[in-house]
Amino acid sequence: MAHWRNEYSAALAARDRREKANIALYNACMLLDKVYGLATAKLFRIASAGAQGAQYLTGVGDKHTANPAAGKSLAGPSVPDILAATRADLSEAQRARSELQARLTELSAELEKLRKRSTQDGRRIHTLESEDFQDELATLNLQLNMAEERSGRLQRENQELIDRWMARIGREAEAMNDASKFS
Repeated sequence: MAHWRNEYSAALAARDRREKANIALYNACMLLDKVYGLATAKLFRIASAGAQGAQYLTGVGDKHTANPAAGKSLAGPSVPDILAATRADLSEAQRARSELQARLTELSAELEKLRKRSTQDGRRIHTLESEDFQDELATLNLQLNMAEERSGRLQRENQELIDRWMARIGREAEAMNDASKFS
């Protein structure tokens, strides 16, 4: 009754090992996606803030032309500052992306190496099991041959004993018959 439970538990453990084998790869991809999403969102915010600042500075949509000096004080950071910050953030995001990409490549190579090793180990185990089975079979065949030889030898000895006993009984019977003729 406990046999099916052991098989079920073993199957669950194998599934867990298989699913957890790539967890580092999944985490690296998720982190890379988050970094890319944050960088994109930041670029969008900066671009929209820059567009609003440029609209204020050029006076687009206004009846009056805006004063550039007044635009700087009201709009916050200037467009070159925003652009510099955006470029710094972009370079940081690209650096982080390249680091994560390198880590992903490294983990992928390691995963492939582990898969190859697992395949080789599986083959080696199969070979060893096969060799063990063949050794066991050879041992059992040797024992069977020895048992058959012993059985044949014992049968021959038994037949010799029966023949000798029958010969002795035959001689005794003849001796009794001979003794009873002269009485």
